[in-house]
Amino acid sequence: MHKIIYYNPKLKELARKLRQQGVRSEIKLWQFLNNKQLGGYDFHRQKPIDEYIVDFYSPDLSLVIEIDGGSHGDKIVYDQLRDKKLTSLGLTILHFSDSQVNNDIDAVLRVIHDWVTLHTPTPLKRGRYQDR
Repeated sequence: MHKIIYYNPKLKELARKLRQQGVRSEIKLWQFLNNKQLGGYDFHRQKPIDEYIVDFYSPDLSLVIEIDGGSHGDKIVYDQLRDKKLTSLGLTILHFSDSQVNNDIDAVLRVIHDWVTLHTPTPLKRGRYQDR
């Protein structure tokens, strides 16, 4: 069972719009995280947490996955503050660059898979990634 984390309800509409717009790298990774394809774990896309919207979130794993695009270079301080707050809520954050996701999705999935394997007590269920 996962803990309930506060979020600002004003962010719901923005999160919905971000999901509809869809950045290429997010859509690509979502194809492997959606419908519990990674080890049977549930992931949410563009999820409000506290005062932030994270790219992907698994409540069962307390895991946030962020894809950092070119615009993140301008937001280093903001990203550091966000990560500090999310970490204080007991969440782990994995960062990947837009380029990593678009050019080497297998390596990104391997890192996520390895993190899940190391941080969960039971073996991962077979999923789409393992069948590739």
